[in-house]
Formats: sequence, C-alpha cells, structure tokens
Amino acid sequence: MASLDQIAKISGYSKATVSRVLNNSPHVNPQTRDKILEIMKQLDYVPNRNAISLAKGRTMQIGVITAVINEVMLPFLNSFVKTAERYGFQSIIYITYGDEKKELQAFNDLKQKRVDGLAIVNSSINPDLIATYLKFGPIVSWQRMNHPELQWVSMDQYEGYSLALEHLLQKGYRVIANAFGRSASINTLNRRRAYEAWMKQYNLPVMSDFYYSDIHNIPDGEQVMVDLVSTGKIEHVDAILCANDYVAAGMFTQAHREGISIPNEIAIVGFDNTAISKTLGITTIDNPVKLQGENAFFILSQRLLKEPIPLHKLSYKLVERETT
Repeated sequence: MASLDQIAKISGYSKATVSRVLNNSPHVNPQTRDKILEIMKQLDYVPNRNAISLAKGRTMQIGVITAVINEVMLPFLNSFVKTAERYGFQSIIYITYGDEKKELQAFNDLKQKRVDGLAIVNSSINPDLIATYLKFGPIVSWQRMNHPELQWVSMDQYEGYSLALEHLLQKGYRVIANAFGRSASINTLNRRRAYEAWMKQYNLPVMSDFYYSDIHNIPDGEQVMVDLVSTGKIEHVDAILCANDYVAAGMFTQAHREGISIPNEIAIVGFDNTAISKTLGITTIDNPVKLQGENAFFILSQRLLKEPIPLHKLSYKLVERETT
C-alpha cells in the first residue's frame, strides 16, 4: 500500500505539502494539488481515517439528527452533507423517528467524541437539555430553537408568509385558509402571527375555522381539498396558503379531480420553491434551503476549522405562477 513518503517522493513535494492536500488545506497551489491527487489516484492511495483523526484530535465526522428523511428535508440534508464533505468531514445520519432515546444517542456520541459536532434537522428534545451538550462540541439546528445559546439556520417564516399574504391580498383574495405544518413548531406559530397581523391590517376577520394543522405532504394536501369540498367550505374560501410545495401539489391535483378551477375558484400558494411547484405552475415562496444547509456547516466550522467561513446572506422571494 502506498504511503505519504512514497507520494512525496514521486511528486517531488514535501510530506507536509502532501498532508495539506489530504486535509483540504486552502494553502496549496491548485496545480500542486492536482498533481498530488493524480499520483494518489494512480497509486490507489486510501488515507487512514483513524490516523488522520488521531493527528488532528478530531473524528472528522459530524452527526445529523432527523426524525425521518422525506422530500421536504432532502435539499437541506444533501446540501449539508456535500458541504461537509468538501471540507473533509463525513456525515453520520441518525434517523430517530421522534424517539428521544435515539436522539440522545447522537448527543452522547458528541460527548464521547465519536463525532465532532451535530446538525439537527428536527428534534423533540427540550432545547434546555440540548444546550447542555454545547460544552462537548458545536451544535447547529435547522429547526428553530427557543434558547439563547443554540444557533439555527432556518429563516423567520413570518417574513416569507407575509410575502405570500401580501400577494394574495393585493390581488383581491380575502378569505384565506391555512394548511400549517407541525402545530407546536415556532415556524407554524410565526406563520399564524403573520396571517393574523395581515388580517388585522386589512380589517378582515381571522378565519380560524379554516386552520388545518399537521399538514406535511401530497396526501395531506389532497385530504384538505377533499375536506373543503365535502364540507362545502370551498364555497367560502378564496385562497389557501400551504405548509410547503408538496402540500400545495396535493391540493392542486385534487382540485382538478374535483373539477375546481384554479385560480378562478380558489388560489393556491406553496412554500419553498421546489421543482414540483415549477412543474405544476404553483405560486410559491422561494426559501433558500440549500444555502441554509451550507450555512449550517459554516456555523459548525467556527469551532471545527481554524478559518471560519462567512455565512450566506439569505432572503425570501415571491415566485408568482399560474395558481394565483
């Protein structure tokens, strides 16, 4: 098996330079890096991860905690994993199915130095308990956390939801239903605050009878539309704001099955600006999830790397399409 000494000898560079290439150091000339990597490829060189970890005092592994993996969180997960990999870190995914014991395994792995840091997609553990693990390594969350010591990368959905509400109200829609996600989440609470504030601003009643909670995916969206039609509520609703684009897609397709004209009879707005919203022509809010995934690693890098990486500046944008 090839060694660093052999690679250094063949390449004509020092062992220190070869090590910098292995460690993805930015202080290597691109031509030098390419030459050394090509020699490694020719020699089938495989770095000893345990040796690298011992030398650095790190595992070069980051834990990612998520209850499940679905279409909504995949853009964030993919972005985070690719960014971490670019800087030499592997990601270990802890799929917990909402089981706190499984979640705590990830935090205990941080405590026992099996991972260097943690990224939380979603967690059911009390933020006060999560914060006690910060002394063992950096933690960042995509889920908004109500704790002063915890950092998160998701944006304030009050702002994004407000863009959607302003758009609908300016177009003359007045009776707006809401298909929210997790009922107790900070994102849902902020969306409700936005809706109620805009209704007050336009002197319109808050239609809490048209609140739907725990609506997450295409089948959920289909079921909301079925409920609106079967109860006759569809006759009184001008528009509906959805938890995400997949909910909006479910509502959109079910509306067509029911013979309901969009946007003439009801307008639909999604959230996130995923590919499915473009395919179906659904008005949505562009939520830069991939950049949030990158920012999550950049926040961890403040403790994991010698040179912290600046965060992306993020903002929501309205994307108007055929459903409004």
